[in-house]
Amino acid sequence: MDQGTPKRSYRRHFIIVSLLVAVVAIISTIGLRAMPKFPRASTQALTVDWLYDLHLVVIGFLFALVMVFMLYSLFVFRRKPGEDGDGDHFEGNTKLEIVWTVLPLIIVLAFGVIGAVTLKDVTAAQEDEMTVNVTAFSFGWQFDYPDLGVEKATTLNLPVGQPVLFKLKSLDQDVIHSFYVVEFRVKQDLVPGVPTQLRVTPNVEGAYKVRCNELCGTGHTNMLADVNIVNQTDFDAWVVEQKAAFSPERLAALGQELHASQGCIACHNVTGDPGGVGPTWKGLYGAQREFADGSTGVADEEYLRSSILASQERIVAGYAAVMPQNYADVLSDQQVQAIIEYIKTLQ
Repeated sequence: MDQGTPKRSYRRHFIIVSLLVAVVAIISTIGLRAMPKFPRASTQALTVDWLYDLHLVVIGFLFALVMVFMLYSLFVFRRKPGEDGDGDHFEGNTKLEIVWTVLPLIIVLAFGVIGAVTLKDVTAAQEDEMTVNVTAFSFGWQFDYPDLGVEKATTLNLPVGQPVLFKLKSLDQDVIHSFYVVEFRVKQDLVPGVPTQLRVTPNVEGAYKVRCNELCGTGHTNMLADVNIVNQTDFDAWVVEQKAAFSPERLAALGQELHASQGCIACHNVTGDPGGVGPTWKGLYGAQREFADGSTGVADEEYLRSSILASQERIVAGYAAVMPQNYADVLSDQQVQAIIEYIKTLQ
């Protein structure tokens, strides 16, 4: 371009681009917020989703800002047939550089303040909290209700509207687990030797799942537990049921639940298929067993109980000694008996 040729005015382009950015940002934000979400089932979820939606507004705007400027420049300022000169030369724009430096700084600081306030809200102590002790191990969960006398439950039952303080611990020495119910929107790691806690107030009745949200080993995908949010009457009935004595049939049904919820399913199948990490449970009760030290024995109740509570004492020939040794801390006597009764049915 000749020295005497005036630069073209870009005011019209900036007006057009600004309008396009606004339109695309609105459409992008609406589209992002319309994406399916898991249901909300706690008061904390309302706060977390509000902050999440606020992030989506910023994401929609930034997406529009980048894409509109890029595509507009590609199509409007592309070289036309017959043009062989240079484009306009720009030395810089101090005002623009100040804006794109200061504005993002303000946004980041604002989100930092909002995030701190949100964290304070979702972790604040509530009146009349019910304490639930949550214990994680490879690969399962157990729940104790110290105020109600319920110990080592395998499902998490909570009354709707009741603030809950979860006190979390891991029995493993070198594995981190993470307590996460996606409908609650909040989660907390369980770090060996470091007690942690989490507060939740469930507000929607329904059936959900506790998931381990930290990759913790071969049984990670099976580390699940049922969560039932029920009314106060049903919760009180569940508490009474947990304290009642079970028949052998009910114990066997509980044992089947424990097979899945306590991580047994990760190593012991119930179909009789070979090649598992541990021996199959199908046909196990009453069968002759050969052990790694060359001895033999019958899989009676005493053997099954010792295999659960002292798993390293007699290793079945052909299998590695990988079964966790903490089931004496994890399972109650009733739960051990339930697993035995379940194994008895697998003939």
